[in-house]
Amino acid sequence: MRVITNMLAPKEFESKNESGNILNIDMYDAKSKDYFSPMESLLASLASCASVDLVEMIKKRRKDLFDLQVETKGERRDEHPRSYESIHMVFTATSNNLKEEEFMKLVELAAGKYCSVAGTLNIKATYEVVIKEV
Repeated sequence: MRVITNMLAPKEFESKNESGNILNIDMYDAKSKDYFSPMESLLASLASCASVDLVEMIKKRRKDLFDLQVETKGERRDEHPRSYESIHMVFTATSNNLKEEEFMKLVELAAGKYCSVAGTLNIKATYEVVIKEV
């Protein structure tokens, strides 16, 4: 796996993977921001990595899943390196037959055991689940 990152401007970068897909990243302040920051990208990577396995596990259990949303919040250190001290994820599923206890067990497996991004981080994320019934 390989990604090449090029500077477009002093606070703006473009990363391209081997398939030619592009991810733009910038470090501008909130009012001038067009793209994710590197640390926001990490949170999005964690959420999407966990979600891929989670959706597959829910489908294998023949549960209906109409929607899935993951809110991921990271708290960062004040000192450099400003790494995440904690990450909390809220998984919200819209389903008519998925139970909260089962959903939490699947989230813990997907995000805590199978997610490569989570396995790469030096901290353990905490999880919360919400089920919206249709």
